[in-house]
Amino acid sequence: MEQLPKMTAAELQDVVKDGKTMLFFSATWCPDCAFIKPAMPEIEAEYSDYKFVAVDRDENIDLAIELNVFGIPSFIAYEDGKEIGRLVNKDRKTKAEVEEFINSLTTNAN
Repeated sequence: MEQLPKMTAAELQDVVKDGKTMLFFSATWCPDCAFIKPAMPEIEAEYSDYKFVAVDRDENIDLAIELNVFGIPSFIAYEDGKEIGRLVNKDRKTKAEVEEFINSLTTNAN
């Protein structure tokens, strides 16, 4: 998974402008992030139409604030530069919940 360098929401537009992108907000100290991390390679493989980008919440705190991400782990999906969905809260997320979220994006898009 690609790691997002420190940037602003305006700069992020360049990262998400083409195709489908899934931002994964987490932090090294976050136990709920550590819980979902082992499942991420499998989720990435299952949803290969998305480019998954890891966002270190601490390194990108200003970006997290700009995007209203106040809980982690969180996911924000983009398609061609437009946000198409978000799973943003402070709850622990299971692999099934993340998959359900991504599946709902496909359903909503049709």
